[in-house]
Order: sequence, then structure tokens, then C-alpha cells
Amino acid sequence: MLETKWLRQFAAVAREGNITRAAERLHLAQPAVTMTIKKLEQRLGIALFDRRQGRLQLTVEGERLYQHAELILNALTLAEQDMAALHDLNSGEVCIGIPSMLGSFYFPPLLMAFKHQYPGLSIRVIEAGTQDLLARLCQGQLGLGIVLTSSLPPALTGLPLLREEMVAVVDGDHPARHQASITIDDFLGQELAVFRHGFFHREYIDEMAKQTGIQPHIGFESNLIPLLKAVVRQGFAITTFLRMAIKDDPDLFPVSFAEPYFLDLCLAWPNDRRLSRAEQAFIDFIRTEHGLFTAPAEDVIT
Repeated sequence: MLETKWLRQFAAVAREGNITRAAERLHLAQPAVTMTIKKLEQRLGIALFDRRQGRLQLTVEGERLYQHAELILNALTLAEQDMAALHDLNSGEVCIGIPSMLGSFYFPPLLMAFKHQYPGLSIRVIEAGTQDLLARLCQGQLGLGIVLTSSLPPALTGLPLLREEMVAVVDGDHPARHQASITIDDFLGQELAVFRHGFFHREYIDEMAKQTGIQPHIGFESNLIPLLKAVVRQGFAITTFLRMAIKDDPDLFPVSFAEPYFLDLCLAWPNDRRLSRAEQAFIDFIRTEHGLFTAPAEDVIT
């Protein structure tokens, strides 16, 4: 029988790629973690790791075990959270995956309002691109996440959350500042500052490039919103953000695309994963904040 503590240590080593760092994260002695990995490999009769370029890499068999370990450990965490939340939601945790742009400009007031209503609950935010969050939700590694409504698979349930326009963003001296709109061809023909792959911001640019056959000129690539803003503010490039991202920035100017593009995002969770009471409380809170008091069928995407 595999012991839970073995799986925790194995998963930590898999994530860190290093036994010493995994031991530090788990507050264990390095020899103890090394011995656990050896016991696990002996019990299973397979090699779980290869050492490549100074880093431990999962073998094919190790990758399979890691997938099982993540599901098991996530289920245990959910059980712990659910039990902790039984006493009037005075304890427990809500873990939610949020794209960086929403995490910076849309969610802070909502999260603070939720915390005010449930001061005993802790909130853990995982910041990642929508594609990464979608994969984690589908794999059972995440209970709640914000994803594109258009990408919602049958395995997830979604609560409509936000509809926001994607706009081109330019500095004060850019010729497009005073235009009513900008064409996709004109946008792609300029030097761009963009997010890395996996974020809806970048997916939109990639899709535009695919439709037009224009190879975009990417001068800057970063997931740091302040950096992208600084690049545009200094006139080195232009970018595209949700309109909300620059509403309080006097040096950056939104320009609609000639064919306006709106993103629909939803709060999603796996159909086959039982929600903790804390997670359900968060869903109910968001539903109430958006006026969806009775959760009619048209307000939930399945």
C-alpha cells in the first residue's frame, strides 16, 4: 500500500526537480526524502526519476504516478478544507485560479468583499493563463478558475462572470490615439508588446495573425502587466488589453478594433469534483454579486 506521506514527498520532488529543495519546502531532512523516493521505487519496481542536467526529471512511469498523486492529494486537501469549513465557515480555504489581468484589475474588490463576509476563510490565488487554468480544472488539480466561456468543455460547469472589450493600447503620441478604431492589419503591422502563450491576450493576437496571414512583429514578450504598460508608454510598441486594465492610466489610450472584439469569461469548476463548503460559498457570493440570486438555468453553463 502506498502511504500518503510518500506521495506528498514524491510530488514535491517532481515539482521542484530537486530533493533538497523539496525537503526544505516540506520541512524535512534531505536524507529522509531521498529514502522515501528509494522506498517508493522499490515498492513499485520502477524508476520514477532520471537525472538530466542537474535536475531530476520524471520518467514516463513517474509522470503517470505524479498524475495519480496530484488527484489523490487534491482530494485529501478538499476533504480537509470541507471538514474545516463545517463550523459555520469559520475556517477553510478557497483556492481560485485567475488570469493576471483580471487578478490585477477586476477581482481585488470582489475578493476583499468575500473576505469581509467570511473573515474565517483564507483565500489562495493561483495566477496563470486561461489555458493553463483550463487544463488544471479538467485534470482535477484546481477547484475554481476563471476561463473563457467559449473554451468551456462539457466536463466543467461555468457561471457567466464578465464581458469585456479587448482594445488596442497606444501611447499619447501614437497616430491611432485619435482614431475611432484600428484595423487588424494596421495593428499587426506594428511592433507589439505581448503576453506569453497561454494567456487570452496572446491567444487573441495569435488568432488575428492566423486569420489575416500576417506575421506579427513581437518586440517584447512578458507576463508582467506593468512592464508591458511601460513599453507602450515609452512608445516602443503597442499592445492589447482588456479595456478595464487602462481605465485609470492617463498615459495610455484604448482604441477599439475595426471589428470590436469582446471576451466572455466565466467562473468554472469540474462537474465530477465535489465542491467544499468554502468553494460553494464563493460561488454563491459571486452569483449574488452579479444579481444571479436564484441561479436560473440560463445563468449556468454546463
